[in-house]
Amino acid sequence: MIAFLRGNFVLITPTYVYIDVQGVGYEVFISLNTYAAIQGKSQGQLFTHLQIREDAHILYGFAEAAEKEMFLQLLGVNGVGAATARMMLSSMKPDEIARAIIQGNARQLESVKGIGKKSAERIILELKDKLTRQSLDLNNSVSAGNTVENDSLNALLALGIARPAAELALKKALGLHPGSDKVEDIIKTALKNL
Repeated sequence: MIAFLRGNFVLITPTYVYIDVQGVGYEVFISLNTYAAIQGKSQGQLFTHLQIREDAHILYGFAEAAEKEMFLQLLGVNGVGAATARMMLSSMKPDEIARAIIQGNARQLESVKGIGKKSAERIILELKDKLTRQSLDLNNSVSAGNTVENDSLNALLALGIARPAAELALKKALGLHPGSDKVEDIIKTALKNL
């Protein structure tokens, strides 16, 4: 899987970008939020998701990790495809979508072109619990430079530990290792606290 691309923006349009990564040109489809973030830049980085279909390999790019995460969450909803997810991210910011889902605000989701009442209700039904358990501010955790605490929490979540249990174990571990900058030590202590 291609996690991100860093290179020169050869062509930027509201719907796609050509990015040159050491002589290889990638066509990456983007949302209007990403377009606004990279417009006028000659180089940069896009977080990506590669969708493989029978007839095509399509690369989607996002200026922020939070936008990519929301895109993936939306793709997990039955009946929501990449085009619909990209349309939602062009109409609303990831935190606005998350807030509308958590608050059960189907009307706000229906304001997006292509999202009807049933689709909005299905998105809320399928994602409300997932998003409630996650931090609403995905953006800050990534842009904060991945602190030791965030790295440790992400590692515990990647091991399959439920978020509430991971956060509690992490809090105890940080109490035992105040000011520690070694993620490995914190994770080991947190695992002992589970």
